Amino acid sequence: MSEPARHSGLGAHRQPGRAERPADGRHPVRRAGLRLAAACAAALTLFAAAPAGALPAGGNTNPAADSTASAKYPVVLTIESLAPQVAVPNGTVTITGHITNAGPSALKGAHAAVRKPYSGKPLDRRSDLAGVAGRSTPGEPDGVELDSPQYALPELNPGQTLPYTLSVAVNDLGLSSSGVYELAVDAFGSTADNPHDRPLGIARSFLPYNPGGAEAQPTKVATLWPLVHAPVLTAQTVADNDQSVPVLRDDSLATDLAPGGRLYELVDTGSKLPGLTWVVDPDLLDAAFAMTKPYRVQNPGTEEAGKPARDDNTVLHNGSAAAGAWLDKLRAAVAKPENQVVALPYADPDLASIAHNGADLSGMAPALGKAATAGRLTVEGRLAVDTRSDVAWPYQGYVDQQIVGLAQQTGSSLVLANGASMPEPDALNYTPSAARPIGNGQSAVVADETVSALFQRDLSTAKDQTESTQRFLAETFAITHEQPQNQRGLLVMPPRDLSVTTAKVLANALQAASGKWIAPVKLDAVAQSSPDPKANTGVPAATDYPTQARATELTSTELVATNRIQYDLDTLMRVLTLPQRVRGPFNAAMVRSLSTEWRDREAAGADYRKGVTAYLKELTKAVQVPPKKVVTLAGDTGLLQVSVRNDLTQTVTNLKLVLTSAQPNRLNVRREEELVLPASQSATLRFQAEAHNNGTVQMTAQLWTTGPNARPYGDAQPFTVEVTSVTNGVLYVFAGAGVLLLLAALRFVRQRKRRDGQPHADGDQPVGDAPATDGAAAAEPTTEDPDAPEATDDPDRSAGDGPGDGDAGAGPAQTPRGSSPDGRDRAASDEKVGP
Repeated sequence: MSEPARHSGLGAHRQPGRAERPADGRHPVRRAGLRLAAACAAALTLFAAAPAGALPAGGNTNPAADSTASAKYPVVLTIESLAPQVAVPNGTVTITGHITNAGPSALKGAHAAVRKPYSGKPLDRRSDLAGVAGRSTPGEPDGVELDSPQYALPELNPGQTLPYTLSVAVNDLGLSSSGVYELAVDAFGSTADNPHDRPLGIARSFLPYNPGGAEAQPTKVATLWPLVHAPVLTAQTVADNDQSVPVLRDDSLATDLAPGGRLYELVDTGSKLPGLTWVVDPDLLDAAFAMTKPYRVQNPGTEEAGKPARDDNTVLHNGSAAAGAWLDKLRAAVAKPENQVVALPYADPDLASIAHNGADLSGMAPALGKAATAGRLTVEGRLAVDTRSDVAWPYQGYVDQQIVGLAQQTGSSLVLANGASMPEPDALNYTPSAARPIGNGQSAVVADETVSALFQRDLSTAKDQTESTQRFLAETFAITHEQPQNQRGLLVMPPRDLSVTTAKVLANALQAASGKWIAPVKLDAVAQSSPDPKANTGVPAATDYPTQARATELTSTELVATNRIQYDLDTLMRVLTLPQRVRGPFNAAMVRSLSTEWRDREAAGADYRKGVTAYLKELTKAVQVPPKKVVTLAGDTGLLQVSVRNDLTQTVTNLKLVLTSAQPNRLNVRREEELVLPASQSATLRFQAEAHNNGTVQMTAQLWTTGPNARPYGDAQPFTVEVTSVTNGVLYVFAGAGVLLLLAALRFVRQRKRRDGQPHADGDQPVGDAPATDGAAAAEPTTEDPDAPEATDDPDRSAGDGPGDGDAGAGPAQTPRGSSPDGRDRAASDEKVGP
């Protein structure tokens, strides 16, 4: 507010001998001339101060005001700043805000004034603060109106809003001793439809008064400072100029890391505060590091399809200088000795969702344990600082016995809990320390519910910012002075997605109280404090978990589908000769699929999980039996040829092909074939078949893993065998036998030449029926054998067979530059959440 906007004509200090307004807010009778002069002067000052458009002819410029106005109290006042935030003897407090007529008729002869606190005594208990905050209409407990300073308001029509500034002397407020006081501004006057003078509305705040004197042990305050972001790294990479380029699902993180972005501002603001506990998602650090080098971003709509990342469906970014600068800035901030770093489990998996809907899934607890270890290693490696990784922070801090039990099972000895889950006993007339044992060797640090709630929203307006700041100062002042010589610990828990404005308000509140009645400390300083034996240590049952929080959890169906990723990944790992290329990225992607950050981004989380599942299926399908339709078997015995294709960029092994007849009494296949298949090649295996009847028989070709606990690999491929017979005369038998002997001899000669080093053609070639080494069918391509009895209506392999034309399943001649269907290690070049 500019200086002309202040109404100083009526005086900044109370004039001696003037009567204070009674509790009902009415003034004593004054001389009409003085009253009219004061009103005119104030009106001129207000109109000069009002910005253009502040006095519309009609309509409400502040729609939100209607919700707090009523016919009896039509004026809505706001307090948008207090300076200073803590009063001192002989000082002056300046109050600014807005006055809005939210009623149906114009204001008449109204003014705004400061109320002197009721009885001049401080609000000693936190319950007193809650009582003031809960009042909505003017009343005697709000104190009496001071004669000075005042604003005389012009005739304010419905919907009109005016700014105001009032400066009041601290001595005029009659503050009797150190403490917290209510500071109220009211509007008094009449309206066109009710000519009686009366209170029209009120705004309240809290003013700590700290003249010094009695010493109190400052409250130790640990504040969580979360750095999280919804996962952006995928399980894919792209080979570009002999280097592995990471692939991101979108480029939202680039904005957040740049100056002015949310994460940049959080680090910048936090770097100026002592005693912070930085709570960091390791996956965010990996993503930021990946962005310091060239990276690719998927085109919209391609992620959930699961197609391999290529030049034509991603956009290349040449690296972000902002990402590197952000990491450097963060390293400097967390390196301060008074700070602490807590490493969340990798990608911040949703502990509450898993505890409630997936605790019986065999892969979940091991994944959480590995994520915790990976989190610590990643944060320590990226930030070069010691971390604490045995801390569980469930969604919004809500806990129950199932959540705490899962946290213990996965190695978390400390739980960060919301005070709403563990409220204090009603008989306790002071605030106990935040640390407390909860059994089974675990401890909890319970965040103060009232204090933390002040910062659980986006404080985007000046009114909300001032309200939260002054309430924080009042609450912490009251906590410290409840038992001045009993030093206690307090935990402040803002939301994971802490906004920039809320972070700055929290930082301002901490700085205003630091060194006076609070001492900022790291989490361990509070967690290791002696617990109060009177504090609540009971963890609630699962039935007491908040319904609203449960509604946003990952469902059991979603968790089962995510858990299936681990099973399918293990199946793929069994056949790869270079499993490390795939295992690390996919294990990390599986944990990202469980991230707590999807709570408020349900659709984005579903798309991410679909993308991981689809891409894993795409890789698995790269080793497959190409589709077959009809195979003809001429005679009662012969060889059935079935091809297997490997479109991965590494050799696969530990596989066997099994043919199963739907009618073994009509067509029987006698053996299985094991195989080793080099990268980007196919092999044709031959199976001895024996037919007993003519006609069609349904067959199924299924790949299986070999070794212990063999399991099906990929989808089964059905096809039809059409059996036709030949004449059964003796002459035909002998003639056929002679021809076979001749062909066998010719084949033997050709094979000898082949062993002597004759080159072989590349491509989809049959293996032949020579015995395989060590029981495995050779994957070496060979030329077609003329004695093969098979004739097909559709070939084993044609252009476009396999996982998809133009993608990873298209073979070496069709794989575009840069595609890497089997993945590579992520940007960190180390396995994060591997088995």
